Amino acid sequence: MKNYFLLILLLVLSSCGKRKPNIQNENIASNYYKKAKKLTGDSAYYYYNLAKNAYLDIQDSSGVGRSLVNMAIIQQDNGDYYGSIETSLEGNRYLKNVNDTIVRATLGSSYNNMGISSSYLYDFDNAKKFYMEALKYARTPADITLYHNNLGDALVSLKEYKAAERNFILALKTKDKLSYARALNNLARARFNENPNYNPLPELYKALKIREENKNLPGQNSSYATLSNYFLDKDKEKALEYAKKMLAVSTQSESEEDQVQALQKIINLDSKNYLNYFKKFQILNDSLQISKTKSKNQFAIVRYEVKQQNDRYQKLVEDNRFDRIKRNFAISILIIILIVGIFWYKRRKIRLEQEKEIEVKNTQLKMSKKVHDVVANGLYHMMVDVQNNPEMDKTRILNNIEKMYEESRDISHETIIEEDFSSRFVKMISSYSSEEQKVLTVGYTENIWENISYHIQLELYYILREILVNMKKHSHAKLASLKFEKNNESLKIKYTDNGVGIDHLNQQKGAGIHNTENRIESIGGDITFEKNPSGGLIIQITIPIH
Repeated sequence: MKNYFLLILLLVLSSCGKRKPNIQNENIASNYYKKAKKLTGDSAYYYYNLAKNAYLDIQDSSGVGRSLVNMAIIQQDNGDYYGSIETSLEGNRYLKNVNDTIVRATLGSSYNNMGISSSYLYDFDNAKKFYMEALKYARTPADITLYHNNLGDALVSLKEYKAAERNFILALKTKDKLSYARALNNLARARFNENPNYNPLPELYKALKIREENKNLPGQNSSYATLSNYFLDKDKEKALEYAKKMLAVSTQSESEEDQVQALQKIINLDSKNYLNYFKKFQILNDSLQISKTKSKNQFAIVRYEVKQQNDRYQKLVEDNRFDRIKRNFAISILIIILIVGIFWYKRRKIRLEQEKEIEVKNTQLKMSKKVHDVVANGLYHMMVDVQNNPEMDKTRILNNIEKMYEESRDISHETIIEEDFSSRFVKMISSYSSEEQKVLTVGYTENIWENISYHIQLELYYILREILVNMKKHSHAKLASLKFEKNNESLKIKYTDNGVGIDHLNQQKGAGIHNTENRIESIGGDITFEKNPSGGLIIQITIPIH
């Protein structure tokens, strides 16, 4: 009887713990991705973001990476160049360990996108590096041609003309007429830049003819811009003529960026109508900048809205799961009662043994309910609190977690500590060091955290990570150092780099600096920012030891 009873109980309890497999998850992710591919701009970005989250739920690294790369390309198309590079880097992390032909092609697109974004940011050294990485993953003739062309453009900007020519010559091997025209135009431009006595006109006119015959408006703009630049010091009238053609075509194709470039050329060449063209330039340029700013904000809003939607969905899933657990729990009680009733009549002699067994099970059920009341309800309360208070600060969340921990101590006597904090701290700092940017630590030892609370350790961890993130994004530093000094009264950390520094610090304080100052204030510390006399930035952090 005991064995039969345990078997039924285990089957019921196992049914409570199992989640019904959601056979729709893969279809949901795939449908979001397919819908995004049919759309453009913000709408496509929105559905790629939904697809990314759905792929995360089913742990599909390839799907997550492909969605992120497409999001990055949309950001680049809309002028969010820094954001585009960050999104591409995030996508690359999911793609690099996946050995698949499509994934490798996506990696090539991602690096190419990072190269384009870097070029728009005039960071041609990184653009060159990214295009060379893209070529490693190129598989189709079209990709190979495109990446060689883009790499050649970056090399021309770096005045590495011979290397640029080699890439353009490789790009000329394409069978695609428009790709051939682009490579031919660029090759002529590179040769003329290298040798001012070289006559690039035959190649430039040939490239323009191909583009006009194929009604390729962006290509025509490129040809007109190149020809206008060529005639700038040779024939002002022809330079102006091609600049005006560029303006006409870019107006027809509704390309505001090309219109702005064309107007810049015309303003310098047509002094008689200077004021008229300058007004047009100012209006277009302002419109372009506003459009780019709106796009950047819109991408952030889309990510936030999708996250909110995903949170609501997860809450609904958890609520349904909780209802199933309660229903199965009630069924298990009924089955237990039924089994006890049957065996009470048939095996009176072992009733006491049965009653003891039931008492043990009831004790387990009470303990389970207590865990549910303290832990599950505590977590549920925190979920609701966070959802209703989006601006809730970290201190409040930590206080809620601490309160729930204290309430559960009578259930679990395990202490939640991090014995490996010093190792994680060092790994975090080391992760920001690379061949291009070295990050050194001075005076750091494992026992430096003695007499410093774990809360303050965590705060310093997040503060230094924020500083290193800003160093990586904005400083262009080649070398950074963190110097640690500790005495009986305080812990001092001095950050120094040889980057570009921060001019007019008070006017340029962003969210990162404000967050860092707030964290320091919350633990009673002090932080100062100052220029490095030899170039770069110095940050002094002082934390009192109580």
